[in-house]
Amino acid sequence: MEDGASAEIAVVGNEGLVGISLFMGGHSTSSQAVVQAAGQGFRLDAGIMLQEFNRSGAVMHLLLRYTQALITQMAQTSVCNRHHALDQQLCRWLLLTLDRLHSNELVMTQDLLSNILGVRRASISDAAGRLQKDGLIRYERGRVTVLDRPGLEGRSCECYAVVKKEYDRLLPDIKAT
Repeated sequence: MEDGASAEIAVVGNEGLVGISLFMGGHSTSSQAVVQAAGQGFRLDAGIMLQEFNRSGAVMHLLLRYTQALITQMAQTSVCNRHHALDQQLCRWLLLTLDRLHSNELVMTQDLLSNILGVRRASISDAAGRLQKDGLIRYERGRVTVLDRPGLEGRSCECYAVVKKEYDRLLPDIKAT
């Protein structure tokens, strides 16, 4: 937004990539990618990536399936942000993020979480406090540890399951974790 406000539209990990506008024909985007967790990433030359995509082979088909899964995630996130309680949104986001990490622990400040979900910092504090009180997470200064993943899945809205099912269907050989 003009005032600097933002909200998360998708979570990308080692199952995917940023920069799909390159092979979708737009070559640029108005959004930005923010690294939220430590790990490894690879940077590919745009020309080489586009050349491989244009060969119309396996890479193109994989990228198109990934793009379809990503669009599902973005659409579901939009619906979720409009229709579900913050606790449910936070559960969805935590689960999607955990699917892309090799740990049950995230290093996240309340400020970052509030920017990701597009809400006030105090709202994140309240929502995380409720999840902690119910034994689903442990939240200590800038660190979220998931203690009860099945419980978190139960508290999440249906949006997490919709997105996970679509990724599993379209990218069965690529696991986020």
